[in-house]
Amino acid sequence: MKAFFTKYKKEAALITGIVLCLFFFFVNPLGLLFKAKLVLAIAVLMISWWVLDAMPLAVVALVPLVLYPLLNINTIKDTSRSYSDSIIYLFMGGFFLGMAIEKWNLHKRIALSIIKLTGTNGNRIILGFILSTGFISMWLSNTATTMMMFPIAASVIHVISRHANDGANIKNFSLTLMLSLAYASNFGGIATIIGTPPNVAYIRHLNENFDHKMDFMKWMLLCMPLAIMLMLALYFVMVKWLYPNHLAHSTDGRNFINAELKEMGKLSRQEKRVLIIFCSTAFLWISKDIINAAQHVFQLDDTIIALVGAISLFIVPSGRTKEEPDERLLEWSDTKNMAWGILLLFGGGIAMAKSLEEAKLMEDLGQYIAGFATSNILILIFIVTLISVFLSEVMSNIAQVIVMAPVISAVAVAMGINPLLLGIPMTLGASCASMMPMGTPPNAIVFASGHIKLNQMVKTGFVLNMISVILITLFCWLLLPLIIPVL
Repeated sequence: MKAFFTKYKKEAALITGIVLCLFFFFVNPLGLLFKAKLVLAIAVLMISWWVLDAMPLAVVALVPLVLYPLLNINTIKDTSRSYSDSIIYLFMGGFFLGMAIEKWNLHKRIALSIIKLTGTNGNRIILGFILSTGFISMWLSNTATTMMMFPIAASVIHVISRHANDGANIKNFSLTLMLSLAYASNFGGIATIIGTPPNVAYIRHLNENFDHKMDFMKWMLLCMPLAIMLMLALYFVMVKWLYPNHLAHSTDGRNFINAELKEMGKLSRQEKRVLIIFCSTAFLWISKDIINAAQHVFQLDDTIIALVGAISLFIVPSGRTKEEPDERLLEWSDTKNMAWGILLLFGGGIAMAKSLEEAKLMEDLGQYIAGFATSNILILIFIVTLISVFLSEVMSNIAQVIVMAPVISAVAVAMGINPLLLGIPMTLGASCASMMPMGTPPNAIVFASGHIKLNQMVKTGFVLNMISVILITLFCWLLLPLIIPVL
């Protein structure tokens, strides 16, 4: 029997997805209206096929382009717009930057320098990446942070794998480093109002509809300790529990790194030019709000900045040799190995999320939460956080907060409690999705590395989701009442 299921694993996965889809449509356990249950059934079908690996992830992402027009959920024209969303071009620009860094071995130099500072011990390298990535993400978009750190982490994996001790588990080290990159970006982003878009969206809703004010410092009083706790939990879960790497410090590895840096010599002309473009892009990501406020001739956003950096790579000559005067820092032939499938994957995720919003499933969810209304604030915060974290796995976190904020606020007002008690855990939960590649942009970026299997992300993400739910619930229940009186 086991051999049979192994042989027909793909077929079993396809059938399982279809059965679950039909169950949610015909049984309708949530009591939804026709269009809502149709949209939910297709979402269940896609998620099932993604999780069970029934088909390539990018192929499953094309399902909305076929089923939505056929079932009159949406037109092919409107559905296809999701596959050209601005966030997809942000990914594309980031991927191009990463490829240029890799092409001219700048990533190798940066990685060798980082390892020289942290040492070759696997746990120290991972902790260093978690803390540095989380800190950067507090001030910079979590997506931009991940794209900046991704090629560096990939190069560290390559260097370390060549000089690992006999008992080391390089697969666990690679998996842990890549996942930690995404999760640290997510967790670091919740520490400040500007760290991730959902925070900004909720504060905007709060300021427009209530007298309660949550300023930058009060947000950090609550969320900075929470972010630090989540990052420490991430380290112990990944390194000490799920994926121990047993990668010890290596004297030979240290000598090799010193020798490699010496052999590389000074920065080459190509490295300098790529580094200038990369640093300029990072600077614009960090300072775009100041630039936009200082003038009104043009307005920058993360996607525009990423594309400007990417296009520059195809314009600036490499200056490598006199025989190749026309060669640029990046040629189109260099892009043949880019993870194009991840762009389709995210497009399919956006299309599914938009259909869930348009079918009013969010409003139904709000009523469902209200049905659990209880005088026990701790339980209510837990329920809101739990739903927010897991809902964010299948839809845009910024869209989730925009739609859920008024619903959650209405529930709080109806119960006579401060809307912050439910609104802030809902907002924080939306940034902590860890199970699915489309849960947050950082998840999608690291999934494209090839070091992570979907079932590994799902298993690890589920553990971190539950830890996030518990910590967010406790922090909001214990600390938020101490901050609310001074609002």
